[in-house]
Amino acid sequence: MNTQKRVIVVGGGLAGLAGTIRIAEAGLPVDLFSMVPVKRSHSVCAQGGINAANDIARQQGYSEYEHFDETIYGGDFLQHQPPVYEMVHWAPKIIDLLDRMGVPFNRTAESQRDLRLFGGSLYKRTHFAGATTGQQLLYALDEQVRRWEAQGKVNKYEYWEFLWPVLETDDAGRRCVGIVAQDVRTMQIRAFRAEAVVMATGGCGMIFGKSTNSVMCTGAAASRCYQAGAWYANGEFIQVHPTAIPGADKLRLMSESARGEGGRVWVPRTKADRRDPRDIPENERFYFLEEKYPKYGNIVPRDIATREIFDICVNQGLGVGGGNMVYLDLTHLGRDYLELKLGGIIEIYRKFAGEDPALVPMKIFPGVHYSMGGLWTQYTAKDDLRGMAMGSANSMMTNIPGLYAFGEVNYQYHGANRLGANALLSCIFDGLFCGAGVANYVLEGVTTTSARLDQSIYDAAVSQQQEIVDRLINAGGKESPYQIGRELGEEMTAASTVVKSEQRLLRAIEALHQLQGRYQSIGLSDTGMWTNQNLSYARALGDMLKLAEVILQGGIDRKESRGAHYRTDFPDRDDANFLKTTVAKYDPDTGRPEIFLEPVETGLVPPRARTYGKVAASTDTSRPTETVSV
Repeated sequence: MNTQKRVIVVGGGLAGLAGTIRIAEAGLPVDLFSMVPVKRSHSVCAQGGINAANDIARQQGYSEYEHFDETIYGGDFLQHQPPVYEMVHWAPKIIDLLDRMGVPFNRTAESQRDLRLFGGSLYKRTHFAGATTGQQLLYALDEQVRRWEAQGKVNKYEYWEFLWPVLETDDAGRRCVGIVAQDVRTMQIRAFRAEAVVMATGGCGMIFGKSTNSVMCTGAAASRCYQAGAWYANGEFIQVHPTAIPGADKLRLMSESARGEGGRVWVPRTKADRRDPRDIPENERFYFLEEKYPKYGNIVPRDIATREIFDICVNQGLGVGGGNMVYLDLTHLGRDYLELKLGGIIEIYRKFAGEDPALVPMKIFPGVHYSMGGLWTQYTAKDDLRGMAMGSANSMMTNIPGLYAFGEVNYQYHGANRLGANALLSCIFDGLFCGAGVANYVLEGVTTTSARLDQSIYDAAVSQQQEIVDRLINAGGKESPYQIGRELGEEMTAASTVVKSEQRLLRAIEALHQLQGRYQSIGLSDTGMWTNQNLSYARALGDMLKLAEVILQGGIDRKESRGAHYRTDFPDRDDANFLKTTVAKYDPDTGRPEIFLEPVETGLVPPRARTYGKVAASTDTSRPTETVSV
């Protein structure tokens, strides 16, 4: 038996790849698991850019501290501040590293890395590679992982699905010592030993049915960790991106970079004006973001832009053609400029909408995009709170020793609302900075290696998961998992996205409990044991139903409005009672979450009003009242 210490990383996106690189550099072998080929991980879909205060940004008067303040302000002060402070100060170094790896960042005529505006900032500080930044970063990091793979330090398990963390209890308490995973081709279930496990499995967009996420972003992996005893934090904070293409199957993102490069959001001033938008004169167009937020205009943060678009369409009835759409206009920028700066999303819009954004304004509407919440994690702050202790073994460790969370599945960096282009940064930062802590935990903190543990621990974990699979395969119920999933998405979108109220959330909880009951009577259309996607989805659906309750219950308990969480019955922020993290613990006896609140560290920047310079208006559009599918 191999007695060498090793680490498992679950998730092949940016956070997982960066963590794999850092851990392999420390001399530890890594088993990297991904449901899809690493280069198809959801990070490939990121479009707009990655934030950092480089030398060019500093010439504008920008700085790492400004980046820090913008992030805290954008997140409505719900982040612990030391991790954010550390992240933004690593950002320039991360950009330089990516540049050396060969990421083809756009350049100025002077060969400097080009920058663009992004929401929540008045400075150009977003680095980008056209409108396919995530793809370029993912490919560059994958190349670096392949170097370690060639040296035998990394083993890739592509097409393997994480099923459960293996936990061991001794005199020192409980710790994570591996995982159970399933080959989605052969359907084989195996246990894998490790001294530490890093979860880097992304978000949970599929809980809401239609979203901008890939169909593999179910949140099932995080839910399984939660059900195994890991805490889940700030689940109620779901980001709805203001600009997506509505679709019958899913939503497709039109990057914030479109607004950062000069795109303008507008609707006709007259209701149900059905003229070709090119025939509507300038004085008959309502550029509502520019009028209401003259300082930031079209680059207000996503939660604000989303609520304003929602209000324009749903409450005021000014949507394009009387429907739930507004124009995102790029026609004034010129074809050459669009192809150079936004070619990736221009191609997507042409393919799925059938129109040319260089000639006709795009029609867009908000869509579920990102989860600010995730697995609860720890950190060790420096004495002055200005950052985290480098190499600390608890950096982004969950409440279960040996189980870590990196990237979107980690709740730490974005608070109540994520600023655009901070996601790629937080993923790579988690891997590079916190990966060192994982290595130190394994090398210095683990005395009894997983190789020395009794095989019965792993056999029992495999048997438990095999029983779940057998139960699903042999289920003879009449309920379709896909129908239950569709109803779950519709209910979650209507009750827990742009606007919320206690009455509507309670109705959603009741509906969710009914869906959970119906789930017990499902039947599978495919009972074979080879590449059975029906089985994989049905299993994930059960975990989605568990995590959906965390999201809803957190929304009910948080009786305030903060960032992306807007309550019509509690429209104001309440720092006295809710400047705190919502933390959910799973109760295995009831199958329900137990919620408690944890104070937030705000020792560097005290909370202040978050307005983005909104001007007063006769109609207060910051308080929408109705619900609608997005």
